[in-house]
Amino acid sequence: MKAIVYTEYGSPDVLQLKEVEKPTPKDNEVLVKIHATTVTIGDTIMRSLNLPVHGWQKVMGRMILGWNMPRRSTLGMELAGEIEAIGRKVIRFKSGDPVFASTFAANFGGYAEYKRLPENGVIAIKPANLTNTEAAAVPGAGQTAWHCLK
Repeated sequence: MKAIVYTEYGSPDVLQLKEVEKPTPKDNEVLVKIHATTVTIGDTIMRSLNLPVHGWQKVMGRMILGWNMPRRSTLGMELAGEIEAIGRKVIRFKSGDPVFASTFAANFGGYAEYKRLPENGVIAIKPANLTNTEAAAVPGAGQTAWHCLK
């Protein structure tokens, strides 16, 4: 499968289209064929390693993201797509289900053709009245808006 990957920190020029191994869902996971994703400020901060913190927080950020090079090679915190395959213990979803999800707790990876996600992760059936593009933006921007409105 194809994915946008990066192996060093920097400007958008560090992003490269590469062929990578297609994931296979484990027992409690689903495999999503991605139709839409987003580029968030979080993605750009991780790509550039331009962390908006100082002192010990910057050191912790580098330890989490990777000191000399990225720990995770594929960015992308949100996606929308269709379930292509399910693990043998999955009960909430079936192949063909339209979904949208956050990849924040699943090591990112939305900048790819496929993403493996836990069934109990931040993933839900996409409402029929949303396009894939609209649904992909809901996990981050939607949660932020909801938080600000409360």
